[in-house]
Amino acid sequence: MQSGGAGTGQWLLEFAPTEAKRADPVMGWAGSGDTQSQVTLTFASQTGAKDYADRYGIVAEVHATPPRRLKLQTYADNFR
Repeated sequence: MQSGGAGTGQWLLEFAPTEAKRADPVMGWAGSGDTQSQVTLTFASQTGAKDYADRYGIVAEVHATPPRRLKLQTYADNFR
């Protein structure tokens, strides 16, 4: 299986949860009444995401993506 690079150049704006999740007594699922945690906005650039957050008064934090480390190996390495 190979991991593709589609969608890697996008910036996401995710809302922080406003209330804690709680277990449903009947089904046992964890959930909450916070509907904003279900929303994810995508932007083409970091400045676009920051401008959107500033325009609507959303406090935003930028989390840097850790560098990718490729483990290059051949198929024959599986049998050594």
